[in-house]
This record gives sequence, C-alpha cells and structure tokens, in this order.
Amino acid sequence: MSNPVEDLIIDLLSNLKNNETLGPNQVAKAINAEYWRRQLPQVRAAIQSLEDAGRIEVVRKGKVVPFEGIKGIYRVRLVSESVAAPESDA
Repeated sequence: MSNPVEDLIIDLLSNLKNNETLGPNQVAKAINAEYWRRQLPQVRAAIQSLEDAGRIEVVRKGKVVPFEGIKGIYRVRLVSESVAAPESDA
C-alpha cells in the first residue's frame, strides 16, 4: 500500500527544479490549507519513512542531516542522482 502523504511529497518534489527544497509546512498546506498545522505530524512521519527508504534527503542550513531527532527549521529534497546511483569502479 502506498501512503498518500509520501506520494504527495514525492510529487511536489518532482515538480521542483534541480535540487530545490520543500518545507514540511508546504506539504501540510497542500493537504489542508486552512488547518495545515494539524497535518504536520503525518507529514513528519512520511518524511521519516521516505528518508529511511533513501528517497529524500533532509537539509538544514544547506547540509544534509539525519531526520531523526531534528528540531527547528529543515527542508527536504529528492536524493541527488550522484547519491542515488553511485558509479562503479569496475
């Protein structure tokens, strides 16, 4: 089964230009513009799941950081192609 919030995050990130980031509040507002703060716990859970799966990176102050235990402002982006498909030396 696919998680609709995870699908939304991937869809929103796919529509961004190369290496642009997305804030969790933007995802929450896409779900429910009026009561977006109520959506943040499920957005955070989806971000954790996507990061665990290696599909997205969490960025803070321009650097990739682990999501677990993060507090404060952060953004997410798709994993860059160089990280997603490392070249082999064969």
